[in-house]
Amino acid sequence: MLRIGICDDEIGARDALRLSLERLLREDDGKVFYDFSSGEGVIGWLAKHPGELDLLFLDVELGGASGMETARQIRRRDRSLMLVFVTGYADFVFDGYAVGAMDYLVKPVNGEKLRQVLRRAQELLKERQPQTFTVRNAEGMYRIAKKDIRYLYSDRRLVKVVTAAREYSYYGRLDDAQATLGPGFVRIHQRYLVRAGAVSKIEGSRVAVAGVSLPISRALRREAMAALARDMIGAREQP
Repeated sequence: MLRIGICDDEIGARDALRLSLERLLREDDGKVFYDFSSGEGVIGWLAKHPGELDLLFLDVELGGASGMETARQIRRRDRSLMLVFVTGYADFVFDGYAVGAMDYLVKPVNGEKLRQVLRRAQELLKERQPQTFTVRNAEGMYRIAKKDIRYLYSDRRLVKVVTAAREYSYYGRLDDAQATLGPGFVRIHQRYLVRAGAVSKIEGSRVAVAGVSLPISRALRREAMAALARDMIGAREQP
């Protein structure tokens, strides 16, 4: 599934780009589109929905916050969102590299260039897949970078994923999450799974993760302590 945002203050431009994208993505049944008419609108939405967009087409000449200023504010929160600038003036393009833009499109958008951008976006998503954890719930689908996860815990039938930005909930099993996340995540309790790199302190039968104290169960203590120790040693040995 490719989740695409289009930010342009001209409704005709948004509709035209969306139509072109739909034609090119006809076989992708999972595509989802989000429309934004201002930079302030997309910034506010992303603050409440981190990880819910994969690719954002951003008009440079927006009213209010410009596309470039919008991109700068997005980058303060999110380094992984793929940005593509859309502009009527090619001389704006070079500023895009400062905010990690993937590419740019000059209006009117060329169909073949748009196809190339989409192909690159899909390839990049595939490359990133091993480094991300996907959560699906009633609100939508989120791709969360594993390095941003602090810990997970189970609450009855819910699994909750805790990051610095927010907490994500979904119906599932912690055992399945552990198997998917793989090395680097340590089961310290029947209800808790921590990212080893997020653990700042081990005291007795508890670990500290970003100021939160979590219990280590007696049954898992030996295995958990060994796994956390291996991770800490490995981190020190890295150049």
